Amino acid sequence: MTVVPDRPVLEVVEYTDPLCPWAWGSEPVFRRLRAALDGRVRRRRASCILFDHDDDPPPDPAAEAAWYARYVEDISTHTQAPRALRPSRVAASSWPSSLVAKAAEPQGADVAERVLRGLRGLRGLRESVFVLGKPADTPAPALSAVRGTPGLDSERPAADAASSAVLERVRADRAEARRPVGEVLSAHGESPHPGTAKETADGEYPREGGPGQVEPVTGARPLGHVDMGVPQARQQHPPFQIEDTLTAGRPRPPAGALLRDDMGG
Repeated sequence: MTVVPDRPVLEVVEYTDPLCPWAWGSEPVFRRLRAALDGRVRRRRASCILFDHDDDPPPDPAAEAAWYARYVEDISTHTQAPRALRPSRVAASSWPSSLVAKAAEPQGADVAERVLRGLRGLRGLRESVFVLGKPADTPAPALSAVRGTPGLDSERPAADAASSAVLERVRADRAEARRPVGEVLSAHGESPHPGTAKETADGEYPREGGPGQVEPVTGARPLGHVDMGVPQARQQHPPFQIEDTLTAGRPRPPAGALLRDDMGG
């Protein structure tokens, strides 16, 4: 989070990836945060690119998929997020989904949210892998995953996602995610993944920050853990909606929930 001096603006930056299981499991937390701070902060989402173009392909795709299924199961045990029991494969690239998600942002924050996580039975980019078990890791499935999203101009996603402007924005996000502030290089917490920045094959991360005052919030923290300059947020706890209940891993869906088949049955 960044507070720029002499400007009453708080910016909350979410570093994420459409195909990241930790990001999928944190959806209910971010929905509560967005509701609590609605209209009082500026928010933006940076695409980290978890699965990059230069990643080596697995020597045994079936074994890799089995290992990844166990990995996601461990994360789901911690986050209580639903998961596909038998994912078809490990994602080959985060770029197609990240480009489609970024291309949707100019159409409005609500549309961008629906594209990323799905709404009213639509698959969404994250649901493609964590509900259906088929990652949207190439352009065609990524576009198919968002087709029919309420409010999304159906004529724009393909052209916008393929544009040089959107590509440069995602490249900028990827570069920013690889320039973390020093505090996140040694973050600690009780979570299996407390938000500590991870070293890539390129070597250690440089210790860079942004303008103004920066306070990293790594891993899961209580809403009042950080003084965000918006004290009202500490007392606000919006009620869970149907989507929240399903994502929280409850054993039974609430009345009125939309049921559908997926890779888990």
